[in-house]
Amino acid sequence: MAAPAELFCWEGDWGLPSVSTDCLVVLAYAQFARAPLKLHKISNPWRSPSGSLPALRTDQNQTLSRPSDIIIHLRKQKYNADYDLSAKESADSLAFISLMEEKLRPAVIFAFWIEPKNYVEATRRWYAEHMPFPLNFFLPGRMQRSQLDKLRLLRGDETLEAGEELEKELYREATECMNLLSQRLGSQKFFFGDSPSSLDAYVFAHLAPILKSRLPNGKLQQHLKSLDNLTRFCNDILLLYFPRDGRESSSQKVSSQPEGGDFEHVPNKRRKQILSALVALGAMLSYALMTGMVSVQQEALEEPPDLETITSHGHEEEEG
Repeated sequence: MAAPAELFCWEGDWGLPSVSTDCLVVLAYAQFARAPLKLHKISNPWRSPSGSLPALRTDQNQTLSRPSDIIIHLRKQKYNADYDLSAKESADSLAFISLMEEKLRPAVIFAFWIEPKNYVEATRRWYAEHMPFPLNFFLPGRMQRSQLDKLRLLRGDETLEAGEELEKELYREATECMNLLSQRLGSQKFFFGDSPSSLDAYVFAHLAPILKSRLPNGKLQQHLKSLDNLTRFCNDILLLYFPRDGRESSSQKVSSQPEGGDFEHVPNKRRKQILSALVALGAMLSYALMTGMVSVQQEALEEPPDLETITSHGHEEEEG
């Protein structure tokens, strides 16, 4: 019997199985379709086979990173949460997913990665505290730039810059999208009745982080909480499919393996880049000291630093 596919995704927080929207799409769909996956929840994207998260390593040793590609692969393996949908329902599902990609995702990106107060006090802090050293010094900033590029691509404007007008426009479109989703859901448990589908996975993945995160600027959260059926929808999925505070289902075996040296798992090319950067930094400091550009106070050397303040964060959870 072939080994199950391995899914690498960001670890969870705030009662969510993952803090990443893309990871939540895949996690929710896999749960809805009952796909057997070996799950790695990590805080170091360089430990995934693609260097990014989510990443699915198939039993043919193929690596997939886009949620849509992962879902297509699972369907080919006969794990299809949309099996019972009619042609009209399938068309409606694609239409609403496209609507969210166009109207809701840009606002989610802006709220977590672009809005200054949210990014500095919540997003960057979370990733810096959970990533291992030395990645926590530069990866959050690189991820923010990547998210800004993604936002520009979604908006079709390569010169797009953050500002109050952009925020108002994005949040207005996002609230309109939420209202449409609320109207479509109505009093149903899921969007197409009693069984969840890929549309439910996408809606949950976009709305749950808004609902559960602790962003200082919570404009989107306030509007979402005013839509009782969408709030109930997110909470019901967490309760039914991720019952242990978004960590792992009680019906699954979980084994924790020590993280060891995260740096040892970094691919050789990236490891050399980090080492080169550290060597260059050391050379610069040495030159500065030798030329007198930087002076060291004797008092600062009398007492060694408190080693307890230097910590490396990161853990891995595996679900079989």
